[in-house]
Amino acid sequence: MMISCTKNRGFDWLSAVWLNQAGMTEATLCSRPSISTCRASLCLQKAYGFPVTRIQIGNSPHVWCSCCLNDQSSLARGVGEKKVIKKPGKREHHLWKKRDAAGSGQKALNLVRIVSEVPNEKEAVYGALDKWIAWELEFPLIAAAKALRILTKRSQWVRVIQVAKWMLSKGQGATMATYDALLLAFDKERRIDEAGSLWNMILSTQTRSISKRLFSRMISLYDHHDMQENLIQVFADMEELAVKPDEDTVRRIARAFQKLGQEDKKELVLKRYGCKWKYIHFKGERVRVSANPFDE
Repeated sequence: MMISCTKNRGFDWLSAVWLNQAGMTEATLCSRPSISTCRASLCLQKAYGFPVTRIQIGNSPHVWCSCCLNDQSSLARGVGEKKVIKKPGKREHHLWKKRDAAGSGQKALNLVRIVSEVPNEKEAVYGALDKWIAWELEFPLIAAAKALRILTKRSQWVRVIQVAKWMLSKGQGATMATYDALLLAFDKERRIDEAGSLWNMILSTQTRSISKRLFSRMISLYDHHDMQENLIQVFADMEELAVKPDEDTVRRIARAFQKLGQEDKKELVLKRYGCKWKYIHFKGERVRVSANPFDE
C-alpha cells in the first residue's frame, strides 16, 4: 500500500530532517502500510504530538490524511457548484410623498356630482367642496384636475370657475392648465374684467414661465370681444418675453392691426411671424406650397 499526500509541500525540508533523525527512508515508509508519508503531518505527529487521522478510501493503494481529504472534497464542491451572488435591490429614497393616483377617477366623478347637485352659490359650493376633502390626508390634486377637465368637456363653465377658484384659494392647482381652463370659462361667460385681473396676476407671478398656449388663449379672448387694444398689449408682452406666436394667433394680431388702421404694422407682423410655406394633400401626397402665392 502506498501512502501519499498532496498538501503542505513546503514542509519537505522538515520531514527530511525528521526522517534522517529517525533513520528511516521513504522506501521504508512505503513498505509499512500503517505509517503515512504525509511529510508535514508525520513530522507534526511525531515531533509535536498533534493527532493526524489517516483514511483509506476503498481499495485504493493510497492513504490520505484528513487535511488532504478535506481539501479535495472542498475543491470538488467548488467545481461542481456555482456560487450565486445576490445583489441587493435598488432602493430609492424620496424626500417627498408620492401622490397616489389610484381611484382618482372615481373621486373626480364624485366631485362633479357634488358640484352639480348644490345650488349655484359660492358659500354652498365651497362648503360642499370642503366636505369633499374633509377626510383626506392631503389635497387630492389629481382628482380635482380630472374633475376640472370633465366639467370643461361638459361646457359647465360656471362650475369650472367655481372649482378652479376654490382650488386656488386652497393654494393648490396653480398650473398653466388650471389658468387656461379658467380663462376659457371667463371667455365663455363674458367675464372679461375677471379674466384681465387673472392675466395681470399671472404676468406678475409667472413672468418667465408663461406658455405660448396661455398667450394664445388671452389673445383669442380679446379677439372674441373686439378688444383690439388689449390684444395688442398682450402681443407686446409676448414679444418682450420672446414667445413666438402660432399661425392662428398671427392672423388674429394682423386682423387687430387692420381694424385699428395700422396696415404697416400688419404687414410687419405677417412678414416676421407669418408662415412662408404650408402643406396640402394633392393626389394622395403631402405637398409643400407657398402660403401666399398671390403676394408678388
